[in-house]
Parts: sequence; structure tokens; C-alpha cells
Amino acid sequence: MRGYFAVGVEGISKSFNLGNLVRTSHAFGAQFFFTIGSDLNYQHIRASDTSHADVHLPFYAYDKVGDFSLPRDCALVGVELLDDAVDLPSFRHPLRAAYVLGPEKGSLSPELVARCDHIVKIPTRFCVNVGVAGALCIYDRMIALGSFAERPVMAGARLPNRSKS
Repeated sequence: MRGYFAVGVEGISKSFNLGNLVRTSHAFGAQFFFTIGSDLNYQHIRASDTSHADVHLPFYAYDKVGDFSLPRDCALVGVELLDDAVDLPSFRHPLRAAYVLGPEKGSLSPELVARCDHIVKIPTRFCVNVGVAGALCIYDRMIALGSFAERPVMAGARLPNRSKS
């Protein structure tokens, strides 16, 4: 995949959700992970992050939005159900991006929304779990920026001929 990405959450409170999202981010090749305003740390999420992401990618914990920083030229993409947010399937992902999701029973803070370069929403009838939302965003990025073959015109896929040895 071209470029790089990171994933983070603001105000998350459930260690299992955080661990799930960290593990998914690691599996798809995130460069780093971050939290803002959460009292959870990596020790709390070991049960659900069976990939041991702490060994493979940096984990940054910020106390508040004002302390949060990103690498130069890295776009902050908020994932939030706002009326003026871009539907994820219509969003052009920046090459260098950090995706930030809100807490389980809430929304991104107005202060963080103001810091975002882009806001996207997943076109669902209601909110989905934060881990699912993160996975959908990362997968959409991979499909959009990855180097995959074009999809076939007809349903299914034609497997290449394989020689038998």
C-alpha cells in the first residue's frame, strides 16, 4: 500500500474494544497507534491484542487534544456520523493519514473535530462498534490505495491456471 497510516481513538473506555482496534491496525500495517483522553494503556488490552502490537508499532497516549500531535504532512481524518461528513465509499484517502474514532457511547469532541482535515462517515443506519468502524476505514483505505488487480466484470473471480507438479 502506498503512503502510511495510523489509527487512534478519543475517550475510549473499554479495553477489549481498544485491543481489537490495535490488533486490526497492526494486521493492516499501521505505522503507529494513539489514544487521546483515555485512562487505558497497553497493559489493559493484552487480552484482546493477541498480535502483541506493542512490540511492532509505537503506541502514543495523549492526555488531551491540546497535547496531541502528528508527523508533518499527516492528515487527520475523523470518523464520525456528522451530516456534512463524506461517505467513506466516496472518500479519497490521503497518502499520509491518521484516522481517529470516538468513544463507545459518544462522539469526537468538538475540539478534535475542529483539528480534523477531513471527516468521514460509514453509511450505516446506526452506529457500529468502534472496532468494526476502524476496520472498515482501514479496509477501505487498503482497497483504495493498494495495488490490487481490477475486479472481474462478472460475479466471482477467475482463478489463474495453475500447473500441476
